[in-house]
Amino acid sequence: MLSPEMTEILRVLHLDAAASLGDGCVAVLGMDHLVVSLAVEGRITEQLWSSGETGASFEDLQFTLGEGPGPDALRTGQAALEQDVTAMGPGRWPALLPAMAALPIRAVFCLPLALGGITVGVLTALRASPGHMSGQEMDDAVGLAAALTLQFLGGTGARLDAWVDAQPDGELHRAVVHQATGMLSVQLALPLGKALLRLRAYAYSNDRSIIDAAQDVVSRRLRLDDDGPGPESPKETRG
Repeated sequence: MLSPEMTEILRVLHLDAAASLGDGCVAVLGMDHLVVSLAVEGRITEQLWSSGETGASFEDLQFTLGEGPGPDALRTGQAALEQDVTAMGPGRWPALLPAMAALPIRAVFCLPLALGGITVGVLTALRASPGHMSGQEMDDAVGLAAALTLQFLGGTGARLDAWVDAQPDGELHRAVVHQATGMLSVQLALPLGKALLRLRAYAYSNDRSIIDAAQDVVSRRLRLDDDGPGPESPKETRG
């Protein structure tokens, strides 16, 4: 059963397409940060809304590295719940765990936005302290995920439009990544999936944000040639 606080949050979301989740929703779930991401191009997610920089940074790390609880939830359609990431073995997410060590995150809960066999995105809840969600917090999180799923799948798409319009440039958070992937696909004669892997490899090996690397590709400051020994051997051009 939903708490009265979550019931009110869902009522407002239903009535006002421009309403964001806000700090009240974060607090109701007993979390420090929330992120809502939409599934695009199969297993790739596009961040639609984040409660703050920590959530956005975590989401970008998952996207850059291609691993983590969010990708797991999207791939399987099942919740990925980790009450203490520092207690996990290194084999689960070998690249993500050391990369996120500097972020104030100890517990991660990713719920798929799914209906039947369709998964449209992921709700990610992050907390700076370890521990399980309470039963009430989990009920509220599941209720919120279900409500967001229905809003993204049906109706006029007002929720999606409102959150995209709220971006600083009115575009999806990773629009530049998709643009850069298309350019690399042409330059390197690679399928889109492999072109994205090449961009991810460059960003990871050079300790850069994939957004920053993509912006350099799009602005033609960076070209990843296909004649080197591997994706870690970029050729940078200026001018």
